[in-house]
Amino acid sequence: MKRLIAIFFFLPVLMFAQVYVIEVHGTIDMGLGHFFERAIPEMNKKGGDAIILDIDTFGGRVDAATMMKTALLKSKIMTVAFVNTKAISAGSLITFACDTIIMHSGGTMGATTVVDQQMNKASEKAQSYMREEMASTAEAKGRNGKIAMAMVDESLDIDTLVLASGDTMFMDDVEGARPGKLLTLRTSTAIKYGIADYEMESLEEIYSHFNLKDREIEIVAPTWSEQIVRFLTDPIVSSLLMTIGFLGLIFELQSPGWGVGGTIAVIALSLFFSTSIIAELASITDLIIIVIGLTLLGLEVFVIPGFGVAGIAGIAILMYGLFRAMIPEIPTQLEINRALVGVLISLIGAIVGSVLLIKNIGKTKFWHKVSLQAAELKTEGYSSTLGLEGLVGSTGVALTTLRPAGTAILNGQRLDVVTLGDYIEKDTKIEVVRVDGNRIFVRAATN
Repeated sequence: MKRLIAIFFFLPVLMFAQVYVIEVHGTIDMGLGHFFERAIPEMNKKGGDAIILDIDTFGGRVDAATMMKTALLKSKIMTVAFVNTKAISAGSLITFACDTIIMHSGGTMGATTVVDQQMNKASEKAQSYMREEMASTAEAKGRNGKIAMAMVDESLDIDTLVLASGDTMFMDDVEGARPGKLLTLRTSTAIKYGIADYEMESLEEIYSHFNLKDREIEIVAPTWSEQIVRFLTDPIVSSLLMTIGFLGLIFELQSPGWGVGGTIAVIALSLFFSTSIIAELASITDLIIIVIGLTLLGLEVFVIPGFGVAGIAGIAILMYGLFRAMIPEIPTQLEINRALVGVLISLIGAIVGSVLLIKNIGKTKFWHKVSLQAAELKTEGYSSTLGLEGLVGSTGVALTTLRPAGTAILNGQRLDVVTLGDYIEKDTKIEVVRVDGNRIFVRAATN
C-alpha cells in the first residue's frame, strides 16, 4: 500500500521531468559565459531529461565560449545543440560540446579561425589554442577531431579521415573542404560526415523525436542582474560609459572644488569598472592602476596649482587602467584592438562633446529654464547691490587656484572671479580688468 501511495505521489514527477531550453543568439560574451557556469550546474542539481541549446550566432569571445564548453562537458543531463540556423566561429565550439547536434535545413557551422579587428587571421598562438580546443571537444563527444581542426586552420595538411561509421575517406573528398579555405559545413554535409546527428526544423520537432512533449519545458535565461552586466560590458555601452566619465573629468578640471562633473564621472567609471570586475575582465591590479590615476587627478584639482605633470600623468594612467579593464587576462589581438579603439574614441568623444556642450548649452531650453534670462538696466532704476562695476582696476588676492574660474578677495569681499583664459595660482595678486554683468574678469597683477 505504501508503495502504491509513493508511486501515486511521484508519478507526476516521473511523467513531467524538466526539459531546459537556452537561447544562444547574437554575440557570445563574458556575461553569457558566467551565465552558463551558474545555470548548467543548477539544472543538473534539479535534474531533468535534456538541456537544449537554440543556437544562432556568428560567434564572439573565445574565453567565454570556452567557459560555456566546459560547463556543457561536465553536464550529467543530455545536452542537445539545435543549430537554428548558424553556429559560426565560437558557436561551433559550443555546438561540439553537446551530446547531440541537430541542424536546421538551412543551417551552417564552422569558420572558427580567430581573427583580429581588421578580420585578419590572428597569431599562431591563438590559432593553435583554438585548433586543440575544437579537436579535443569534438573527440570528447565521439566526433572527428580533424574536421573540427579544419574549421579553424585552412593551412592544415590532412590527407584522410576516419568517419564515425568506421569508413575512411580523403579530406579532398569532403564537401566544402577546399585547399586554402576554412571548412564550413551545411546541414546535409555535417550529417553525412557524422558531425551532426539529425536535421529538424523546430524545437517542437525535437520534443517529438525524443519523446519530450509531455515534459515540462522551462526556458532558462540570464537573471536581471546578469542581463545588466551583459548590457554594461557590451563594447558600445562600455565605451559610452568611458566617454561620460572623461567628459565629467574634463568639466571638473575646469571648475574649482568638487561639482556635478566629478560626481557624474565617478558614477560612470564606477559602473564601467564594477561590471568589468563581475565579468572577470578587470582585476585588482587594474583597480589599483585606476585608483592611482584618479588620485593624481585629485591632487591636480585640489592641491597642486595649475595643470601639469600630475594631471597629464593621471589621465594617462587612468586610460591605461581602463584599457586593461576591457581585455581578458590572455587577450587576442582582436580584443586588444577593440580596447584601444574604445578608449581612444571615448577620450576624443569626451573632448569634442565638452567643446560642443560649452558652445551650445546657453541655447538650450533647459538652460533657459534654470537660468535668469531677463535683465534690468540702469536706466530702469537697477543698480548692482555689490557695486561690481566699481571693482574695475582694483586688486586683490586669489583664494583658490583660478583654472580659469575660482574665488578671490577683492575690497575685503570674497567673490567668484574668472581669468581671461590663463591659470593663476593660489595667493597670487590679481587685478580686475573688466566686469560683465555678475562676472568679474581678472588677470595677474603686474606690480
